[in-house]
Amino acid sequence: MRISGSNKTLTVQAVAGTYVVILGMDLPKDDCDGLLGFSIHRFDHEANKGIMLEGFKHFDLPDVASAAGKHFRSDKHPFQDFQWADYAAAPGKNYTYTVTALKGTPEKLKKFAEVKLTVTTESPSLEKNGKKQQEIHEVYFNRGVAASQEYTRRFGDLRPKNVADNEAFKWLSRGIYEALEKYVNDCKPGKHSLRIAAYEFNYEPFLQLLKATSKRGVNIRIVYDAREAQGGPKKKNREAVEAAGLQSICTERIQGPSYISHNKFIVKLEGKTPVSVWTGGMNFSEGGIFGHSNVAHVVNDEDVAKKYFQYWTLLKSDPPMADTKIKVEKLTSLPASPLAQGVTCIFSPRTNLDVLNMYRDLAMEGKAGFFMTFAFGINKLFKGVYKTSPCTLRFALLEKKTRAYAKDKKDEQKKDEQEVQHLRNMPENIFSVGSIIKDNELDGWMVERLSGMNKNVNFVHNKFMLVDPMSKDPIVIAGSANFSDASTKNNDENMLLIRGDTRVADIYLGEFMRLWKHHSFRESRTFNKNLNQTANILSIGNWWEKYFEDTDNAARRIYFSKVH
Repeated sequence: MRISGSNKTLTVQAVAGTYVVILGMDLPKDDCDGLLGFSIHRFDHEANKGIMLEGFKHFDLPDVASAAGKHFRSDKHPFQDFQWADYAAAPGKNYTYTVTALKGTPEKLKKFAEVKLTVTTESPSLEKNGKKQQEIHEVYFNRGVAASQEYTRRFGDLRPKNVADNEAFKWLSRGIYEALEKYVNDCKPGKHSLRIAAYEFNYEPFLQLLKATSKRGVNIRIVYDAREAQGGPKKKNREAVEAAGLQSICTERIQGPSYISHNKFIVKLEGKTPVSVWTGGMNFSEGGIFGHSNVAHVVNDEDVAKKYFQYWTLLKSDPPMADTKIKVEKLTSLPASPLAQGVTCIFSPRTNLDVLNMYRDLAMEGKAGFFMTFAFGINKLFKGVYKTSPCTLRFALLEKKTRAYAKDKKDEQKKDEQEVQHLRNMPENIFSVGSIIKDNELDGWMVERLSGMNKNVNFVHNKFMLVDPMSKDPIVIAGSANFSDASTKNNDENMLLIRGDTRVADIYLGEFMRLWKHHSFRESRTFNKNLNQTANILSIGNWWEKYFEDTDNAARRIYFSKVH
């Protein structure tokens, strides 16, 4: 949900997703003289309890010192930013946020202006008249930050597998695996069937769950990737399927050996009718579920589920690549322009790049905000978007600065890096690249370590695009494809195009900003070692001036505090 409020001086807008509430603040420039920051108080109506949100930064006072992992209350050490977020909210809760602009001195802060907003965070299900009604869209994001201060604070330097009682895995899951278990466990023998298409299909507890579900009478059939693509999961998938004893209900996808069957979806049927689909970018593997950032998206709609079931049926027959492309394009033809309201499905492989061009065209329709994730570099079409889009604020979250290049193509990689840096230099563009804190040179911050669960993608595995997400007519595009030539023409992929659903857009936007914020500071520190000396110290000067200049900070202030 979105809500805004003002006391004629301070303006605040809140966007509530499931686990994230974004707050955008604004003050007239003439009122910012002496501003030392904002405090944020959150009151939980269900628990009848309030807390002051905390941060890592503090004033340089004689009686205040940093310590590894220490937090500071924002009413004593305010947030010096015009956009903040609560990343510890819970789904389906009522909260009141009190945002206060503070002036005075670090020793004696004074309230200058205050706004209160009451929000309800989103939930996968809504309760009305005592009965739970299922949403059309259920969206689940895992933690996606295995290397983080909070993980280190909770579990030290232990790898997740070495933490007792699976507590680390539960924290990293953040409900995504529990939702997957429920999706399967809710199936009733004689009533439900499951049809699964998988790329990485080797998380042993999930395969055992499917085996148990099949044994209790639920009809399950699985198609998994067994192509010969270099670095593919063929061998690991086969071993896991054999160990779980699932060979009799599995079919291998082999045709098109140099490409990958990159889907990660489950179709649920009631009788012979497809009723819902579980999809997204999360592989059915330990690293996919608990390691790098991923989203699972459930659509409870018969028309959508029917399309996915038809697609699954095609994949099960393991047709040659040429036949697959023709049939896939017939099943999901190129959508007409303008994109229709509601949900549109797009499957791959296809004979051309028309779909990728369409994504680019939709991105260029944006007027205010554009947000996109890149697990394997920025495709040239989207470099053009970041260069010429009419949006005044354009975010990108990248796993690495560029995709992986062969050793004999270093010149191409260097050119790619230069192009990305040129885009980053534009004030409209705000990029963040996956990174971690590798040392303890920064006062108050603990060393972070990778989980060891992922080999090729450590941080950002998401594949989604948001066009004007804070408008009344947002576009969300998400699924398994990496917005690349290969994911369009060569690989088995699926995407959801969702137009006009502000609830879905709010959830995706909150999670995007959570991940962007996490990696943004870490990356900035890797190329600016001066941050080691001042990163945790709050300013007593005019820190706010950059938010009123021709900078990305100003664009962020305007975008998040404004009703679109």
